Amino acid sequence: MRAAPSRTALAAFTTLAVLGLSGCGNGDDAASPAPDGSGTRITGNVTVFAAASLTESFTRLGRDFEAANPGVRVTFSFAGSSALANQINQGAPADVFAAAAPANMKTVTDAGNDDGTPSTFARNQLVIAVPKGNPGAVSRLADLTRPGAKVALCAEQVPCGAAAKKALTAAGVTLTPVTLEQDVKAALSKVRLGEVDAALVYRTDARAAAGDVDGIEFPESAGAVNDYPIVVLKDAPNKAAGQAFVGYVLSDAGRGVLTAAGFQAP
Repeated sequence: MRAAPSRTALAAFTTLAVLGLSGCGNGDDAASPAPDGSGTRITGNVTVFAAASLTESFTRLGRDFEAANPGVRVTFSFAGSSALANQINQGAPADVFAAAAPANMKTVTDAGNDDGTPSTFARNQLVIAVPKGNPGAVSRLADLTRPGAKVALCAEQVPCGAAAKKALTAAGVTLTPVTLEQDVKAALSKVRLGEVDAALVYRTDARAAAGDVDGIEFPESAGAVNDYPIVVLKDAPNKAAGQAFVGYVLSDAGRGVLTAAGFQAP
């Protein structure tokens, strides 16, 4: 007949059993579904390099993504797409790149720094941004060539600058800007501060600054629409979170935020 276990042995067994159950519970939690039902729970920081024109909409998307994924923090770096592409190719740590034009994305993919095929998630179109109330009665690109008119453009290597050049060429208009800016927000700020009479910016940026500026539509902008691609990066420190963020941008919820900001569907 086997002897009954001592109290010491029973206590040790009980402790081991509790630890074992606790360990199993931690494992199950790590693999539990995300609150939004999108799959495995993700954690940690996700760093997104995004075009300056995405500032308002991606800031909103970041908050929504964090709310749907407790334990995740989204950090953004907003700037001109060309500058961001160069930073990525020089080794800057980032999980996701969202560009305002395919040409800037190609700079990254040609260097082999992408992880998969970029997806186009939105499109954007230029408008003429003028001070609130349109005091100069601007209605077309040619109005920007009036004597004394001060105009801001983005530099040509920046997507909004390349689009402006294409639209101006289509309209047969030659402008001599008083300043060339490195991103669309900088060009828009010149109008808001009263330093220029007008600037060519994206429709979404003019809408975001509607309290200070008006956006004047012009037909030639239809031939200079920019596609916005997004991709997870090859050396992403948190690739799982990066993939989840890209998926969120491409989801119905993400597209809803972008459409509300004035972006067009791809």
